[in-house]
Amino acid sequence: MTLPAWTLTRQQLCDVELLLNGGFSPLQGFMGRDDYERVLTDMRLANEQLWPMPITLDVPETTMEAAREAGHLALLEPEGMTLAILEITDAWHPDRKREALAVFGTEDNAHPGVAQLLRKHPCYLGGKLQGIQLPNHYDFMHLRHTPQELHKLFQRMGWDRIVAFQTRNPMHRAHLELTTRAARQAEANLLIHPVVGQTRPGDVDHFTRVRCYERLLPRYPAHTAMLSLLPLAMRMAGPREALWHAMIRKNYACTHFIVGRDHAGPGMRPDGTPWYDPYAAQVLVERHAEEIGIELVPFKKVAWVPGKGRYCTEEEIGEKDEVLELSGTELRSRLEQGLEVPEWFSWPEVMAELRKRYPPRHQQGFTVFFTGLSGAGKSTLANALMIRLLEEGNRPVTLLDGDIVRKHLSSELGFSREHRELNVRRIGFVASEITKNRGVAICAPIAPYTATRQEVREMIQHYGAFIEVHISTPLEVCEQRDRKGLYAAARAGKIQHFTGISDPYEVPENPELRLDTQQMSPEQAVQRILLKLEAMGLILPERN
Repeated sequence: MTLPAWTLTRQQLCDVELLLNGGFSPLQGFMGRDDYERVLTDMRLANEQLWPMPITLDVPETTMEAAREAGHLALLEPEGMTLAILEITDAWHPDRKREALAVFGTEDNAHPGVAQLLRKHPCYLGGKLQGIQLPNHYDFMHLRHTPQELHKLFQRMGWDRIVAFQTRNPMHRAHLELTTRAARQAEANLLIHPVVGQTRPGDVDHFTRVRCYERLLPRYPAHTAMLSLLPLAMRMAGPREALWHAMIRKNYACTHFIVGRDHAGPGMRPDGTPWYDPYAAQVLVERHAEEIGIELVPFKKVAWVPGKGRYCTEEEIGEKDEVLELSGTELRSRLEQGLEVPEWFSWPEVMAELRKRYPPRHQQGFTVFFTGLSGAGKSTLANALMIRLLEEGNRPVTLLDGDIVRKHLSSELGFSREHRELNVRRIGFVASEITKNRGVAICAPIAPYTATRQEVREMIQHYGAFIEVHISTPLEVCEQRDRKGLYAAARAGKIQHFTGISDPYEVPENPELRLDTQQMSPEQAVQRILLKLEAMGLILPERN
């Protein structure tokens, strides 16, 4: 009998690896409904064991029905290799907003973790995993350890007190200072254990980060610190996630865990306020530290004090001391502008790796993503913009027009919502590859759905800038321009699922630009886009 199969998403692939290698112990598979409900309400499994995060397998309705009928589901990596068989014990439709409130404390999709959750497939499957093999990794294989491998390695080295440091960012001099102090305080060796599975959209890619960690490691005293990679998919859930991270490190044979201010938080809300109290994560981990068997080491913020020539904690800084700090935003800005970074902040070998990843902004790739109704003028502007950028001649430029993509990449797709979303995701994937390789992608689909556009934005922003341009030409004007008679056919019921007539267009709330081609010529509109790109530093000012 051939089992129904499911190709795992990036998050699910990380979850399966940690379920199979013991990183998510005591879990032995994806949660059933009873465990899921208790985790949401009490941060415990049905058997009363502490566990703060739901680990679930989301699939489409058709996959759920096939798996439920067969009783099993084969779980595949993207290349088609079967990693595990899921023995189906539960299948249900979760209340995603309730889950978001329980786990993230909000259902606002401005929170990146909530946005990702609300985009998941509508059904959950639960059951035990029969492992076949772990996912293949071809990068940094000498730094990838299972919990069992790390435990044996610690035994061979004689390490019995290990403090783990989690990070999703490059490490600089302040990080070395705080981790050295934490290890000294705990009288322990240090495990630098960065997440290399899935982190916050826009984070530095893990290839660059790992090279930075390797350049940093010789700065520690000999035989006191080591580097290992964690294939975790972060959710950015703040306090609950901090407790989850601590429990995972316990499974990786660590005895202590550093928890920072706003640990695993998603940054700031749109209004500039934090999603979580900065010390809530430390409080929650400390409350459960004895139960999980790992000791909290609170992160103490450090800053450079020129008068003392060293990094100091807040308690060590006097009222009259000058303090120097460099935010992540300012660091990125200096890299993009080719400016120097102070010696007190980092080391030349670390900065050299970051400069490889972040050349000056006008040499980076980017995507211009037009969206709007059929007939709004997207293709006209996309073609005109392509010509202007090709005239500049500094980067390769690729046009991904809706009709062209439909012909060459998506000819087998229809116009159901599912197929239209898949078509836009394909455009996003191609654009992300172009952007990653420092080219310019110009996309011009209708892209009517907010969630799919956000998914494409996150896909591309991992590699470069994403400029959403909403062509806001009114529906009545688009109908007047309709040479093919599509709107008339849609109003007559001859075309189903037609955006603006029988299917909605979800207007972008905060695009980088909003242009109405009824009010301006194509030349004016393109000039507005070029000025925006220039203001963002993506293209150089035109020479006279």
